[in-house]
Amino acid sequence: SKHAQANNSTPGAAGRRFSWRSVFAAMFVLISIVLAPAAVMGAWARVQLVDTDRFVQTFAPLAESPAVQALIVDQVVFGIEESIDLDKLVADVFSGIAALELPAQAQAALPLLEGPAAQGMRSMMRTGVSTLVESQQFADLWAGTLRETHSQVIAVIQGDPEAMVQLSSDGTLSVSLKAVIEGAKEYLTDQGIGFADAIPVIDRSIPIVASDALVLVRVGYQLSTAVGYWLPWIALGALVIGVVLARNRSRTLALGGAGLTVAFVTLALGLKLGEAFFVSAVSPSVMSVAAAHAIFGQLMMTTFATLIALIVLSLALAIGSWISGSSPKAVALRDASDAGFSAIRTAAEKRGLHTGRFGVILERWRRVILVAVVVVGVAALFLNRPIQLAGVVTTIVVVLLVLLALELLRRPNPELASVDVDAHDEAQLSADAVTGK
Repeated sequence: SKHAQANNSTPGAAGRRFSWRSVFAAMFVLISIVLAPAAVMGAWARVQLVDTDRFVQTFAPLAESPAVQALIVDQVVFGIEESIDLDKLVADVFSGIAALELPAQAQAALPLLEGPAAQGMRSMMRTGVSTLVESQQFADLWAGTLRETHSQVIAVIQGDPEAMVQLSSDGTLSVSLKAVIEGAKEYLTDQGIGFADAIPVIDRSIPIVASDALVLVRVGYQLSTAVGYWLPWIALGALVIGVVLARNRSRTLALGGAGLTVAFVTLALGLKLGEAFFVSAVSPSVMSVAAAHAIFGQLMMTTFATLIALIVLSLALAIGSWISGSSPKAVALRDASDAGFSAIRTAAEKRGLHTGRFGVILERWRRVILVAVVVVGVAALFLNRPIQLAGVVTTIVVVLLVLLALELLRRPNPELASVDVDAHDEAQLSADAVTGK
């Protein structure tokens, strides 16, 4: 019937029909949620691989960790004792003393002193190593070694022509003699050897090792740096596309924010589980439990900070989108808020305090201003990676302050406000006339 056809053509019925648009919207939001944890880890890996300063900032504090210092002291002392037989060294010394034809009592006491002497040397050695490892000198040495090692490795992988070690496309690792030849030329010139000036720039190299695995290292590095940079933007873009395609954008954005919150919390729990596996794998055979926790915690400190920031951001996104949605509770909350701000604006209007034409413009562009502030804030967070909690909180506070300012300064119905003020003034004049004021 015509009535049935009319009912089927209503928006409610259309909304219940199958829609490819809704399917694609859900698919893009789901892609964003799935890619988000990988984007976090990819961005972390890229920073550690590309940025030498960040790499040093991550690992340099380990030199000041008591547990790591104890591990280093143990390893250094063990290495020294492996290369030097202290017991034999002390025995040789005492054998030399015994050959000096000492008195009988002294000769009898020598074997008793040999063991304590060896133990004393070990104690002195450990004390000296501990003093060095706990000093600022060692911390500076540790940081310098990290910086130099990272710079050299990255230079080799990136194929820096100025690097002394070169990695060719076929996996051959070779030492470049260019710098050595230039140094020899300079030395010979300083020695007054005339033909040295005629030595040309020679780029020769000595092959060290050839392996396909080295090519895979370079490919893995290039892939990690590319994925670490682009994957966060791809995840963000997928979320934006999903929201744009959705019929109910507020609800979709709220669900996307909730899904991202769950994904980031799951990743954080997974990292804590990974820490437990790491500690159990290396302790106590390789290092102490405290040292293992210190190393893993320092390694993932930035990642955990980023995850906390992203959890707060995605949760705020979910809550904000839900409030702007069409659910009865959200509508009731907005109505109560609008009533409160309307009462404040009306009270201000009655006292002659209003924003005039500026308030009308704010009312007209209210949604655009809010969207622009949110977009700029999120873009600033993604451009200034890794995302930090302070940046997220600052962005949320700025958005809330802008929202508060808009609600207080906008003029939804300037004509009605003027009528209300005039009516209030007339009522006041009438009251004054009655009382004879």
